[in-house]
Formats: sequence, structure tokens, C-alpha cells
Amino acid sequence: SFTNKEITPWGGMVFLKQMLDKIGFQEQVSSCLSLPTQNSNRAYDVGVILESFITSIWCGANRFLHTEVTRADKALGHIFGWKHTPAQDAYKRYFSKFNAKTNLEVAHHFFGWFFKSLNINYFTLDVDSSVITRYGEQDGATKGYNPKKKGRKSHHPLIAFVNDIKMVANFWLRSGNTNASHNFIGFLEETLAMFDGKKVGLIRLDSGFCQGDIFDCLEEKSLPYIVAARFTHPIQHLIDKQDFW
Repeated sequence: SFTNKEITPWGGMVFLKQMLDKIGFQEQVSSCLSLPTQNSNRAYDVGVILESFITSIWCGANRFLHTEVTRADKALGHIFGWKHTPAQDAYKRYFSKFNAKTNLEVAHHFFGWFFKSLNINYFTLDVDSSVITRYGEQDGATKGYNPKKKGRKSHHPLIAFVNDIKMVANFWLRSGNTNASHNFIGFLEETLAMFDGKKVGLIRLDSGFCQGDIFDCLEEKSLPYIVAARFTHPIQHLIDKQDFW
């Protein structure tokens, strides 16, 4: 049968709306003083920009152009109470206001808020590095270690995540010519500060972080840790010398 009422294939997003309302997402946006402000009276509210962008991602968008699908969906706009849904250019203009300092401050606010609200303690924190190949000209992308696309520019991010809940706890986007452990101690300090007193029961690191200053830092903080080590000849020799097995 035909109906002239507005319909949407994204009706399930009503549950996303209910979740965002329940956790107080808009209140957190308003209280985050590090978010760039809109200077024009005709500009979209920051809360609408962020909420609609998140909704577009949940609807499958992985490019700015894809956000036009949710923009054209008036029923979806009614679900969230948006008077007007931002176009892709509005997102581009707003996110272009971010810089490295803003990224860190906003991440600290929202990651801290998230973990503060979780009923979890003594969890496992994993820290790892990765390589993201970049094409074209992107800020910070440089040539460095890139096993899949040798000679191609990349970013070399540092990522911390809580394995117990499968959630990212912190993320630093670094240039492609940095090594795995570069700025690890500063990254760890910032990550621990986000947990608001919650205790890390174990830290796990791969072999890229197997070095003396990192061990000294973990020992100084009395943090239990497991660090992988390459099975080199010096390591084999040290193991062979142990007599307490």
C-alpha cells in the first residue's frame, strides 16, 4: 500500500537516539570547552553536527559524500529532532578547525567521560602501534616503515585499548617515520589520566616497546606488565644462564 508519510530505512536509529540521550551526549558536547565554536548565527549547532555525523557513520558512511544520504532522509531528522541536517561541506568546514592540540583535548574529555561512567576496575590495557598507508597529500604522512606498501607515505599511530570491553582508550596519530615506541611514556601518562582513578591490572606490549626506559617507567609506576621480546641470541643466552627453572 502507498503512504504519503515520511519513511526511512534507518528506523533502528531510534535506539541510537535513545542511547545518546540516556548517556547525556549533548550535555557532554556542551561542557567540552575544547570543541571549536561556530562564529556565525546561521551556522549549525555543534551538537547537531556531531550527532548527525555519528549517525551517518552508524548508517554506513565512510566518506563525507555518504553523509548526503542521511541528510536527504527527513524521517531520520525527525527522529533526532534536527531542524536541518548538515551537508557534507558543513562537516568539512567544522572539522578543518581542529588541530593537534584540539584533537588531544577533545579526546581527553570524551575518553575520560566514557571510562568514568564504566563500572570496571583492574582491567588489561594493551598498547600497540600500526601503519596506515596514505595516498595523496595528507598532513603528517611521511615515508617510513611500511611493510605492505614500501616507499609509500603513511601514518604510524599509537593505540591503547581496553581488551576487557574491546574499547579504544587513547589514540595518537604520528607521522610515518616514527618508530613504534616514540613518545610512548607521554602517551601512557595521558592514557592513565583518562581512567579517573580506575586501576590498570596489567599492561601488555609487543616487541616494539621492549626497551629499558619503558621498563623503568612501568617499574616506577608499579604497573604489572607483559612485554614481548624478539628471540635474539642475547635473549637466548640470558635465558640459558638462568638456574631457577
